[in-house]
Amino acid sequence: MVSAFFAPLALLTAIPALAQGPRPSLETISPPVRTGVIALPVAAGVPDREVWYKNHDRIDVRNVTRPTLEPFLPEKPVTTSAVIVAPGGGFLGLSMENEGWNVAKWLQANGIPAFVLKYRVVPTPAPQAEFADKMARAMRGEAVDMAPPADTPAQALADAQAAMRYLQANAARYRIDAQHIGFMGFSAGGFLARSLVEAGGETMPAFVAPIYPKMGPMKVPADAPPMFVAVAADDMLLNRERGFPLIEDYRTAGRSVEFHLFASGRHGFGAGRPGTPTENWLDLFMRWLRTQNLLGTVN
Repeated sequence: MVSAFFAPLALLTAIPALAQGPRPSLETISPPVRTGVIALPVAAGVPDREVWYKNHDRIDVRNVTRPTLEPFLPEKPVTTSAVIVAPGGGFLGLSMENEGWNVAKWLQANGIPAFVLKYRVVPTPAPQAEFADKMARAMRGEAVDMAPPADTPAQALADAQAAMRYLQANAARYRIDAQHIGFMGFSAGGFLARSLVEAGGETMPAFVAPIYPKMGPMKVPADAPPMFVAVAADDMLLNRERGFPLIEDYRTAGRSVEFHLFASGRHGFGAGRPGTPTENWLDLFMRWLRTQNLLGTVN
């Protein structure tokens, strides 16, 4: 599990786009109509408490109680490998559009089957006005009783493992290789990616890509998969004084890791922030998959 990551207030104010520019309206919207979404296991009778809203011009969701997996399947796949994509949001919500759908669409357009994981997060105030008020107060530096947890929530890890199990069991249905399922996560989703690797076992991904995750120390398993990491040097959550223990721990454990530190791009660049070095990072990820022989061959 990933413990004691970033200062809760700093992470709260960095929930994608909240720390970038003026205060967003956080206007609620109707749940988007999505087709082909797969429901993951959850206790019977759990009520749906989701709140969907616009965060600047992007779609976010919070109070997720029913996890799902959404396929983005290419018409002409170039590989039998697949990537699960986990959006971030401080475990208080999920940046579904910026760090989920947009990334999955890029992978899909480049021939890689992708699956966006909507995982359970910690509860936040149901009324949107109260949630928005607490977010605004946190951004002003005031103390609020709403902050990211100090560890990867158990339910989030359980959902990531359930997603791995589902794709392993249904690989033939999606024309993918059960042994070539990778996991990519952004911000808190990157913390989740780390936790999935640390948990190990049958749900260990074939490769992992934490994008602007916690860069602190990690207990690296002996069978840890190849890792791809990308972060911007001007990320407000990057503790420059402490260096990059995640990378060093992976190297010390003798496991394969590729690390990209971009000069700019800030936190929450998602599929790439235009006009910064991050705008083509997914091309680097694709090249890494190829050079590491992580792309299963289509028959």
